[in-house]
Amino acid sequence: MRPHIAYILKMYPRFSETFIVNEILELERQGVDVRIYSLRKPDDGRFHASLARVRANVIYVPQYPQMEPDRILAAHKALQAAFPERYRRVRDQVEAKGHAYAVKRFLQAGYIAEHLLRHPVDGVHAHFASSATRVANLVHHLIGMPYSFTAHAKDIFHESVKPESLRNKIRDARFVVTVSRFNQRYLQALIQDGPGDIRCLYNGIDLARFRPSRSEQRGRNRILAVGRLVEKKGFGDLIRACGLLARQGLDFHCQIIGKGPLREELNRQIQELGLTDRVKLVGPRPQDGVLKAYRQASLFVLPCIVGQDGNRDGLPTVLLEAMATGLPVISTELTGVPEIIDHGQNGLLAPPGDVQALARALAQLLTDPEQRRAMGRAARAKVEREFDVRRNVAQLREWLTQPAAWASHTFNLPSLPVPGLEEVFAAL
Repeated sequence: MRPHIAYILKMYPRFSETFIVNEILELERQGVDVRIYSLRKPDDGRFHASLARVRANVIYVPQYPQMEPDRILAAHKALQAAFPERYRRVRDQVEAKGHAYAVKRFLQAGYIAEHLLRHPVDGVHAHFASSATRVANLVHHLIGMPYSFTAHAKDIFHESVKPESLRNKIRDARFVVTVSRFNQRYLQALIQDGPGDIRCLYNGIDLARFRPSRSEQRGRNRILAVGRLVEKKGFGDLIRACGLLARQGLDFHCQIIGKGPLREELNRQIQELGLTDRVKLVGPRPQDGVLKAYRQASLFVLPCIVGQDGNRDGLPTVLLEAMATGLPVISTELTGVPEIIDHGQNGLLAPPGDVQALARALAQLLTDPEQRRAMGRAARAKVEREFDVRRNVAQLREWLTQPAAWASHTFNLPSLPVPGLEEVFAAL
């Protein structure tokens, strides 16, 4: 029989989370039936063409439970009847917190748990150690269904992350996947000698799709960057480094693909440095458009930094995509990035926030076409060895489909303060 796995996601689909779509597509190719529970409906109206190939049934959980009380109440009453002691224990824990966020996730978890009772699966997996995993954890305590989750970056490094909450999620999970050895060490230190099975598995790339082009000609001295226009991507440093290159008289053009809250600030920076004819913010592009940009670029750069809120990248997918297309890459010595880039072999690394070092790395590759070509070949080889989506997802499939008994664990729900859904909770 084909294994059935339920994915719990905060929002599906999400334009920036191509790695989740790639993972689900590959699981399906490897014979897994996937069902998706999405806690929110998509809100930006942009979708990658690859979404059309996903066969998974998508169930949108009531995003605002107070707006759909009939669906919520029916599910919770069924759960209460099926597992009165479990239900009472979980409800009492949530009620004791008195916070709307905890109530909302409990209401959503009850909806999913009741649906899983009627439509069983072989495992539950969540992405990001925040709301989706909180719901998976509550489902586990409501009906005993084992869960696992993948931890990425913001969900473990952001200043808003509560260490005790994260420890509880790790402790209760069958296993935890994280995307770099750096993250694995960080999470292991967080739980110290406490219970928790933390495994490293790199995000994978579809090497048949992301590959060097036989027909596209790379542009001359064309720098490419791709990512959301947010602090942790370090695009402000890239623009300042481009200002240094311009003052040195180097010939180059830089294209930054993506959208985000820093667009106006970055545009002002470009204008103030007199770079409007050299550096362009071109907005978001679908995956096919990004792939074309990789194939036309001379080199790729993502100068990651740690944001003021502690947020940072974990294992940037765009670096892997660029390398798979044969591009040499430049990034910073941060989190899992040195696990991707072997300095001096398939790319260059600079200290995060060091604009001078970033400019030197850019100048080095801009002025040495032969080094770019050699690094590009080595970049492709590195991705083939360690970041092949088929091989990596095969490992995930093995973990997800291993038999696991439904078993209860000691319940412990951390405090999560947010105002607002008590009246819906009181109606249960």
